[in-house]
Amino acid sequence: MSEDLTPSKYPVEPRAPAILAVDVGGSHVKEVLNGIDERRRFSSGHKLTPQQMVDGVLEQTQDWEYVGVSVGIPAPVVGGQVAKEPVNLGKGWVGFDFEAAFGKPTKLINDAAMQALGAYEGGRMLFLGLGTGLGTTMVFDGVVAPMELGHLPFRKGTFEEYVGEVAQERDGLKHWKKAVYETIDRLSAALLPDYVVLGGGNARALDELPEHCRLGHNEDAFLGGFRLWVD
Repeated sequence: MSEDLTPSKYPVEPRAPAILAVDVGGSHVKEVLNGIDERRRFSSGHKLTPQQMVDGVLEQTQDWEYVGVSVGIPAPVVGGQVAKEPVNLGKGWVGFDFEAAFGKPTKLINDAAMQALGAYEGGRMLFLGLGTGLGTTMVFDGVVAPMELGHLPFRKGTFEEYVGEVAQERDGLKHWKKAVYETIDRLSAALLPDYVVLGGGNARALDELPEHCRLGHNEDAFLGGFRLWVD
């Protein structure tokens, strides 16, 4: 499946070479090539293995020429390797050789960190991804610091248990919003960012944003993938 993107929305990093950015999500795998006005995707799901992901990407991008690949994965990535199996995908991600599978130089990054890098506009930025769970990243003067703040204690559980997708369905939109605003306040007070970017599919359910917050865009993930290859 492919989706046309208008030039005004399409992410381009002119300093980056021809890089294929791949955003691996719990429902879809999406691909964008730097400089091409098109996004392609296919269904993923909780049984998706890394080899199935690579095979799907290679099949969909046979007519694209690129020199490197960036892959955003919904799991911790340490030292360029997946450190823990994604909770919403299949098995086999830890230890998988993505570069050999793609046959191209490949860089791995946490999916929230990749979107954060694309949304970054300087200074100290806190990124909160409101999706299935809570993705968290900080960028300090251009240095990306992926974090797992969603698992910190909050109320009678963790932040993720109150602002994730399950909580929105369980508690209702009103209570979910209240938990999100409290999460923003607490994490901002602890980390002192210059600004906060809210990404993820559920961020647009917020009708009001704190003064120091703004919404990110889905296309930020691809721009972040391109920026991985720029000094």
